[in-house]
Amino acid sequence: MRVLVTGGAGYVGSHLVALLVEQGATIVVLDDLRQGHRAAVPGVRLVEASIGSAEGLALLADGPWDAVFHFAALSLVGESVREPLRYLVENAGAGLRLIEACVVNRIPRFVLSSTANLFGEPERVPIDEDARIAPSSPYGESKLMLERALFWAQGRGLHSACLRYFNAAGADPDGRLGEDHRPETHLIPLVIDAALGRRGALSIFGDDYATPDGTCVRDYIHVTDLAHAHLCALRQVEGRSVTYNLGNGQGHSVLEVVAAVERVLCRPVPRMVEPRRPGDPAILVASSDRIRQETGWTPRLSALDDIVRTAAAWRVTHPDGYPTLA
Repeated sequence: MRVLVTGGAGYVGSHLVALLVEQGATIVVLDDLRQGHRAAVPGVRLVEASIGSAEGLALLADGPWDAVFHFAALSLVGESVREPLRYLVENAGAGLRLIEACVVNRIPRFVLSSTANLFGEPERVPIDEDARIAPSSPYGESKLMLERALFWAQGRGLHSACLRYFNAAGADPDGRLGEDHRPETHLIPLVIDAALGRRGALSIFGDDYATPDGTCVRDYIHVTDLAHAHLCALRQVEGRSVTYNLGNGQGHSVLEVVAAVERVLCRPVPRMVEPRRPGDPAILVASSDRIRQETGWTPRLSALDDIVRTAAAWRVTHPDGYPTLA
């Protein structure tokens, strides 16, 4: 199998690349390294360019390709609310050009890294694939635009899997890969760093939500389980398109995550409550029944403490993240 992975040097993308390498695939990673790291994809051909650039799109003509996995995107919900047009142009605009190039070059399969942010404030929990779509941010809107484009691209021979992530978390259990965002914005590494004294008190954005302890509830899925789900979904894209929600099916509040980190590290987590952030729903928990039933996929690292343990091991052994390579 020969595949192109956009954003493959990033957090989730690099875990998929490692899995593809293990399975003997031929891989090319397209990443502008604004958020990715060259050291996250050792031994793999990396083309440093953006997906909407002439150099990036020219890769698609260098076929044949069996599939494109598309991870590259700006992904900060709060930032997207402040800079909506930037997110729509960079995520949706460049993504549409990528999809068009796949059609032109007769690439048969496309796997989209989508988001649970499509659902906004859900009407029911857990959230299945047929839930009402109402993006709560321009980030979510940009992903919806790509999902709709892929729906119409079926008529031109491009079939797809739209994978709506809930909260990717954790790190490679073997310690090869982990989370290294600059700046870091994901909750679990922020809580770990607060416990380790690498940052000040953890900011908890709102404690007055309609949840058991007043803090937001999210469904955390281990990044390795997420990578496996991509391959399971790809096998379903043979002359048809699919949409799957990807999560563990259980939610944990911010304070429950704090408690898990304190258990794993045996250290207290200093924290302070701040006002709510715009675009943050109270509860996002997935129903992943469809992908489980159709593919047999099931999360292997579903316990919150196990997710936190792998994340903490990475943070402790890689205090400065990935090394900077020339």
